[in-house]
Amino acid sequence: MLETQELSKSYASIPAVRNVNFSLQAGQVLGCLGPNGSGKSTTVKMLTGLLQPTRGKVLFYGEDIHKDLVGFRRCLGYVPEEANLYPYLSGREYLEMIGILRGIGRPRLEKRIDSLLELFAMHPHRHGVIASYSKGMRQRILLIAAFMDNPPILIFDEPLSGLDVTTALILKTLIRTFGQRGKAIFYCSHVLEVVEQVCSDLLILRKGNVIASGPTEAIQRHADSASLERTFMHMVEKADTDQVSADIIHAMEA
Repeated sequence: MLETQELSKSYASIPAVRNVNFSLQAGQVLGCLGPNGSGKSTTVKMLTGLLQPTRGKVLFYGEDIHKDLVGFRRCLGYVPEEANLYPYLSGREYLEMIGILRGIGRPRLEKRIDSLLELFAMHPHRHGVIASYSKGMRQRILLIAAFMDNPPILIFDEPLSGLDVTTALILKTLIRTFGQRGKAIFYCSHVLEVVEQVCSDLLILRKGNVIASGPTEAIQRHADSASLERTFMHMVEKADTDQVSADIIHAMEA
């Protein structure tokens, strides 16, 4: 459904992402991992068409997404890392605007917005301006905006940021269910425990390069590790976290 070919991005000749290749199939939940500066967010922005690659392509059913970016985005639900919403719109007004831009008919749009606001516990706040919302409330509006047209592809960049425990648990269940129902999901996160629970496959980046890709269990077996956290530390950070913690305490107490 979605594929990258030699996807690369440089800023002023400094490479941020180099030759990233992967394919995302219907029913697959692909987790993207990597430390800060590994190229995760740059990759996400190229996948959504927000950034033009320096080299390589993002393909949607075999066609470059930039040939029909508007058509591609109609098939895409995207939750960005930063909840940059229009602060002086109400939550409902924002969702109405997104629905109209996505071409959802008015009767269906009104019904769907009301249902999703209720289910995400946002209905009592629907007429409040977004500037007055907490971070978690803004995140829930982003999730509703991504889901309300029932897109076949979902791209998440740190979607749990600011969410309360209940909403986070609901989202994890939703992601697993979406995968079972044939949606293609790209899930970018630092929360390894959640990635381990919901992602069938992994793409691990380090300094802009893919250092591992494939089924989650196969990567863990290759690293001879029982948990994704230990796999990540073994493959990416290569740090003795106990020793670093002890050194920090020593520096504080010196």
